[in-house]
Amino acid sequence: MGKSKGGGGTPATVAAAKAKIEHTLHPYEPDPDAESYGAAAADALGIARDRIFKTLLAEVDGRLTVAVVPVSGSLDLKALAAAAGGKRARMADPRDAERATGYVVGGISPLGQRRRLPTVLDASASALPTIYVSAGRRGLQIELRPADLVRLTGAEVAVVARG
Repeated sequence: MGKSKGGGGTPATVAAAKAKIEHTLHPYEPDPDAESYGAAAADALGIARDRIFKTLLAEVDGRLTVAVVPVSGSLDLKALAAAAGGKRARMADPRDAERATGYVVGGISPLGQRRRLPTVLDASASALPTIYVSAGRRGLQIELRPADLVRLTGAEVAVVARG
């Protein structure tokens, strides 16, 4: 895995390059009609769906919170609420997610968001040498070590995925 010089030019790639973490960018042709952007990315790149993680935004007790879970599963809202120290969680309105992160749905990255939000990474990532997350736009994934993602986002690690 080589270092990228921020190629792709998104806030996520810039954040990774600035932090000097080892990462690799993986461009692919996005399917605009895909039901699941993450599953489509996995298929396009030939990567197992448990190695590509989707970035979802939820409201935990009214506060936007980022959940990073494998595309092979789904987000457990009760587990996210508990991991974030709250009582209730619900999926955030996509417009609120886009406004808060500076990214469009389908290209939301946990890295380089407009403002730092509480983040929870599913514990399944810890068993993998590297994971893939959106690099800040549809058609671009960034591969990095889970520990680097935790360090850059300040994420908690907890079981928040089902399936």
